[in-house]
Amino acid sequence: MATLTLGKALNEGLRKSLEDDSKVIIMGEDVGRLGGVFRVTDGLQKDFGEDRVIDTPLAESGIIGTAVGLAIRGFRPVCEIQFDGFVFPAFDQIVSQVAKMHYRSAGHVKLPITIRIPYGGGIGAVEHHSESPESYFCHTPGLKVVTCSNPVDAYWMIQQTVANDDPVVFFEPKRRYWDKADVDTVTASRELWDAAVVRSGTDATVITYGPSVKTCLEAAAAAETEGRSLEVVDLRALSPIDWPTVIDSVTKTQHAIVVCEAPTYASLSSEIAARVSEKCFFSLEAPVFRVTGFSTPYPTSRIEEDYLPDLDRILDAVDRSLAY
Repeated sequence: MATLTLGKALNEGLRKSLEDDSKVIIMGEDVGRLGGVFRVTDGLQKDFGEDRVIDTPLAESGIIGTAVGLAIRGFRPVCEIQFDGFVFPAFDQIVSQVAKMHYRSAGHVKLPITIRIPYGGGIGAVEHHSESPESYFCHTPGLKVVTCSNPVDAYWMIQQTVANDDPVVFFEPKRRYWDKADVDTVTASRELWDAAVVRSGTDATVITYGPSVKTCLEAAAAAETEGRSLEVVDLRALSPIDWPTVIDSVTKTQHAIVVCEAPTYASLSSEIAARVSEKCFFSLEAPVFRVTGFSTPYPTSRIEEDYLPDLDRILDAVDRSLAY
C-alpha cells in the first residue's frame, strides 16, 4: 500500500507497464527529459532510455500516425496529447485510421494504442487547455474510452489500458492530478470496463465520471445533512458503458441525475439520459436531469467556476428530481 497522488499513480502504472512488456513505448511532446507538463512521465526516460520514452516534435497528427505504424509492427505505443484542446490536429488520424484499422483488416490487424489526454477545467488555464472532448471519441465506433477519477483507478486503469489489444482513449482529469489516496499496488479492485458505485444511497442516483466524481461525492455528503441519500456511480468506462450497474442503481432509487463538465447539447450526458429513460422508464419517478458545462466555448479562468458543475447546481437538480 502506497499513498500516491493521481499523477504519481499514473507514473507508477506506466512504469509497471514498461517493466512488464518491452514492446511498450511512451511518446509525446516533452514526455522524456521534462517528464511531461504535469510530470506524469517524470523519470521514465532516465530509467528506460530514449528509445522507449520518446520526445516527439510538436505535431499531434505525427504522434498518432507514428503510433499506428508502431502498433502494426507489434509495439504498444502510449501517446500523450499534452492538453485536451491539442488533440484536434490528430483527430483525423484517430477517427480515420486508429478506430478503423481492426475492422478494415477483418480483425487481422490490432492497434493496441493508448492515447492519454489530460482533460477538463478547474486549473485556471488559457484557451485550448480546458476542453472536455470525450463525446467526440465515444461517438466513434472502433474506439474505447475510459477515464479515472482517483489515484487507485489511475494506477490500475492505465496498466489495463496499455495491456488491452484495442485502441483506447484514456482521459485524465487534470484538476485531480494532485488528489491523494492509499493505493493497493498488488491487486486491482475491478476490471477496466466496470463502473463503480462509489457511494451507496436510496433516494437518487448521480451518474458521473472523471473530474466530477469528487464534486458529486461532496454533494452527496451535503445532501445527507438534509436527510437525503444519494447513490453516486462513477462510470470509469465511457465507451463501452457498464449499463447493468447504472440501470440497477436507477431502478433502485427511481431518480437519476447525470453530472459532467462537457457541454450539454449532443453530449455523452445526452446518451446516458436517453438510455436510462429507455431502460428504466417504468421505474423512474421523474425525468432524468443533467448538470453539465454550458453549450459555450470554455470561459476565461476568472469565471470558470461559474461554468463547472458545483454543489449548488447538483443539489438543485436533486431537489427538482425528488419534487416530482
